[in-house]
Amino acid sequence: MSGADHRVLTVPEGLDGERVDAAMARLFGLSRTRSADLISQGYVLLDGSTVGKSDRVLPGSTLDVTIPIEADPLAVVPEVVEGIRIIHDDDAIVVIDKPVGVAVHPSPGWSGPTVVGHLAGAGFRISTSGASERQGIVQRLDVGTSGVMVICKSEHAYSVLKNAFRHRTVDKVYHALVQGHPDPLEGTIDAPIGRHPKADYKFAVMADGRHSVTHYETLEAHRFASLLEVHLETGRTHQIRVHMAALKHPCVGDLTYGADPTLAARVGLQRQWLHAMRLGFEHPETGEQVEYESSYPDDLAHALDVIRDAH
Repeated sequence: MSGADHRVLTVPEGLDGERVDAAMARLFGLSRTRSADLISQGYVLLDGSTVGKSDRVLPGSTLDVTIPIEADPLAVVPEVVEGIRIIHDDDAIVVIDKPVGVAVHPSPGWSGPTVVGHLAGAGFRISTSGASERQGIVQRLDVGTSGVMVICKSEHAYSVLKNAFRHRTVDKVYHALVQGHPDPLEGTIDAPIGRHPKADYKFAVMADGRHSVTHYETLEAHRFASLLEVHLETGRTHQIRVHMAALKHPCVGDLTYGADPTLAARVGLQRQWLHAMRLGFEHPETGEQVEYESSYPDDLAHALDVIRDAH
């Protein structure tokens, strides 16, 4: 909470006998629900005493209301985030290496560091296209997914790259360490993805979901897990995680999508083994084909070493 709005009004004749919450709604332009919340939290005094929402008001009574001003959960807080590495920077775009534990932009329920907040704190001027909290964002990575991503600095770059992602002309390459051995060793998963019917923080293969296509090939096969290179044709939320789980080969460490917690503990992972390795696209200003890469962060590199050494 940052500050509060304090108001005192005298109840007019026209509200004689009204419930307190209804009178507040009329006098202060608040919803009945918000009024009831303020009353229950003790922010409302009637003639100097606390009241219940169904108490009645009399003309000439003094209604004294304190309205806390709540911080906007979507406000961008400029804050330099340790571990975000700038891979490339020019007038049109900035390409970063996002560490685990950083969200791309603010969202309800997330109070941790964000890419947008870091860029603001580090003095980058970002395109103002898109919703205010998503300025310049043309792609997203999960909080628990690390790797390379591009943010647009100019309006022109934003519209060009937004279209490139929409028309699937961007080359998005991930590496994923998945449990077991996918059969066949390389293939395409074409299965629609929608919100999970029982858990709104998850997604699932759903008949009425959105068209989603993932191409994978096995780079290394080990006793407990396989290292895959994955090319995303579409870019649905949690797409690789959902598609691999649907094949019964979830990303190692991805407990949300059914990974084995014993194996996750054994390799020391607190998140899914999934990394955005490469991003290739036509530069929005020069038109030349550019490609940016990111190497495995320490936690994923360590986990892969443990899998490689497991016999």
